[in-house]
Amino acid sequence: MDKIYLNGMSFYGYHGVYSEENKLGQRFNADIILKLDLRPAGRTDDLEKTINYADVYNLTKRIIEGPPKKLVEAVAEEIADQLLKTFPRVQECLVKVIKPDPPIPGHYDSVAIELTRGR
Repeated sequence: MDKIYLNGMSFYGYHGVYSEENKLGQRFNADIILKLDLRPAGRTDDLEKTINYADVYNLTKRIIEGPPKKLVEAVAEEIADQLLKTFPRVQECLVKVIKPDPPIPGHYDSVAIELTRGR
């Protein structure tokens, strides 16, 4: 199956279990992989036969920058659900939501949730 990648999208949201996360907010990054047949778009050069990347970005932004959720798992699940509902050509999506600076003591690059959902 063919794939569309949107990598390293960056947003500011208010998700987390701690009240300071909901008040102060923090950076969130997201990677999306959409699986679908890209042959029709490649053969016709027609945007209507693929997925508009800007629409995927805006959908992801609306959810991450939207109402706070306690869990990043819930954020990722909503993104995946909306991707499948909004884009009927997509057969499967992989959603990765990254918290680069969670309020956890220690040294690490980030924490992340990755899930795959399909039809």
